[in-house]
Amino acid sequence: MNFSRRRRASSHVETGAMNDIMFFLMLFFLIVSTMVNPNVIKLLLPSAKSHVAVMKQPITVSVNAAGEYYVNKKPVNGANLENELRALIGSNNLDVPTVVLRVDASLNVQKLVDILEMGNRLKIKMVMATQAEKAAGR
Repeated sequence: MNFSRRRRASSHVETGAMNDIMFFLMLFFLIVSTMVNPNVIKLLLPSAKSHVAVMKQPITVSVNAAGEYYVNKKPVNGANLENELRALIGSNNLDVPTVVLRVDASLNVQKLVDILEMGNRLKIKMVMATQAEKAAGR
């Protein structure tokens, strides 16, 4: 037996296939990343000398458990609620005015529906304020 010509194990790893896979992955991510926001228009906006921030303040309509109406914390008669909202919308000159509804949970649903119908007639965007529930066991 001749042990001097024994074959030695090679520790060489072929990486040719790995290079191909990495190239295709890179190509895939480049193509997909350009398609993520196809409707984005890049603009260089003009500058202005005055810095005035326009904040849209929502109108708040609250109804407590007794059925009393409040517009921006000011008590209002239920019959005059639509007129009061119309006056506030006209004075704010907003494109799409927003009204935040804060209605007590114990009230009849009909009061909420009546307010929503008023908003529909006045073409107001209405959002109902809710309270987040606490997780059980905490």
